[in-house]
Amino acid sequence: MIYLDNAATSWPKPEAVYEAVDGFLRQYGANPGRAGHKMSLQAGRVILETRELLASLFNIPDSSRLVFTANVTESTNLAIKGMLDPGDHVVLTGMEHNAVCRPIWALERLGVEHTVVGCSPEGYLEPSELAAAIRPNTRLVCVNHASNVVGTIQPIEKIGKLVSGRGAAFMVDCAQTAGVLPIDVQRFRIDLLAFTGHKGLMGPPGTGGLYIREGIEIRPLKEGGTGTNSELLTQPAAMPERYESGTLNTSGIAGLGAGVRFVMREGLDRIREHEQRLTARLLEGLRAIKGVKLYGPTDERQRVAVVLFNLEGHEANQVSFILDQVYDIATRSGLHCAPLAHRTIGTIDIGGVRVSPGYFTTMEQIEEFLAAVAVIAAE
Repeated sequence: MIYLDNAATSWPKPEAVYEAVDGFLRQYGANPGRAGHKMSLQAGRVILETRELLASLFNIPDSSRLVFTANVTESTNLAIKGMLDPGDHVVLTGMEHNAVCRPIWALERLGVEHTVVGCSPEGYLEPSELAAAIRPNTRLVCVNHASNVVGTIQPIEKIGKLVSGRGAAFMVDCAQTAGVLPIDVQRFRIDLLAFTGHKGLMGPPGTGGLYIREGIEIRPLKEGGTGTNSELLTQPAAMPERYESGTLNTSGIAGLGAGVRFVMREGLDRIREHEQRLTARLLEGLRAIKGVKLYGPTDERQRVAVVLFNLEGHEANQVSFILDQVYDIATRSGLHCAPLAHRTIGTIDIGGVRVSPGYFTTMEQIEEFLAAVAVIAAE
């Protein structure tokens, strides 16, 4: 199979990720932080090591401010529902994923207001327009670092400077950029960073996290056992246990740690350069096929490795189905859980075929994909 659905989840994983998950389950698969025996202590060390690796990757000064979750959706829910109260206002963009939109819309009935700042048909956000949408009661500003639909990269550093000091927390959804683009929470003035582990960070599904800047207080999404302060019937205040009730996905976090080590060893520049070359060839090859309509930035440097297209005379689902069943090429069609983004680019009624290569994708596989699309277009 030629796998071109890395925007959904990266595959294959580095060999070290498989080994880390298997090794944890076979050798020290105990409950971390719940006992004093050797296996439990080793499981706890794995959690701490992965937390510190991620803190280093994102330049987080205190690793205890990084909370593990099941995915970026749980992270955004924790931040949004934990911060906003009736009468509060939140600003988001026209390129947000449903991981941000649905929690915000769910709070409408409680009296939380929102403003959607429009983007260009290519998915670009004008930072000054976002800043102008901030009100006295704005508590949160949410921005998708890069679109999961067309890959458009937003100027996070510039946005962070404009939001800073305005009384609102700045949350960045980096599901498509963690492990691909440099992210510095201090330099970019990010208050809340929501990430997933199973995409660019090369980890297993069921892993993710939320960085919460010191001084930001949010309500826990859940309460329960933390292995600490067990005499209390209220949730402990200490980080990160305040937000990590119940047994963590320790085997997944072990794999995530291995994935982050792989990313750091390979280097973000090398990963980005490879994916950018593949994206440039995708854009060039698709433009040359009659009947193909492309969406998003024309310059591969302004996007991550996500390309959306439609083929004249063919429904998106049909094209993706043929690629899978006839050519053994995995893509994704539809609205990609991001209706706001599809409204922005004008494809809300038709969706599109998304092609997302990854670090393990080869140029030869891209050529095979382009050849397959050319044949489908000619039929």
